[in-house]
Amino acid sequence: MTITIGVLALQGDVREHLAALEAAGARAVTVRRPEELARVDGLVLPGGESTTIDKLLRVFELDEPLRDRVAAGLPVYGSCAGMILLADRILAGTADQRTVGGLDVTVRRNAFGRQVDSFETDLPFAGLPGDDPTVHAVFIRAPWVEETGPGVEVLARIPDAGTPGIPEPAAGRIVAVQQGSLLATSFHPEISGDTRVHELFVEIAKG
Repeated sequence: MTITIGVLALQGDVREHLAALEAAGARAVTVRRPEELARVDGLVLPGGESTTIDKLLRVFELDEPLRDRVAAGLPVYGSCAGMILLADRILAGTADQRTVGGLDVTVRRNAFGRQVDSFETDLPFAGLPGDDPTVHAVFIRAPWVEETGPGVEVLARIPDAGTPGIPEPAAGRIVAVQQGSLLATSFHPEISGDTRVHELFVEIAKG
């Protein structure tokens, strides 16, 4: 069964997600209008600037339709800024910043630091398709999860302190979670060439 997954195309790395979803077996389309949102079986909220995407959701009159569809059970995957948009609670956000919500987590915006603090590492990731339990994760001005609610499953954490290449404050932090049909990662699998996180989301959307 081929399903249609939308990628919110207001700002951020849209093209990379479209390609990864197609490689994962979905029909991938862009979403900029409420009528396009109404036609998809799942949605990706891409990386970018969370405050900008929040403002554009209001400008394009997508904010309330998206909240309604998430509340009704629409499968959604958020990467980096998309994780922030899905979170019920934000730390270090701007005064007027709003989220779509639905994911019972507290996320710290820009937790890993500035663009120059970007890094890559290999992470064990629960539930990945295939035999390799690790994913190569690229972190770019990324958030992390500081608190999860009882219905949230932690899928990946940053390795412990002392691992080469891992910034000290990041050690042990939660960077991938799932709650029902909602999936979120702090990192950007769409730019790593590994489509297994997208494959996992396609299976969630089918289910």
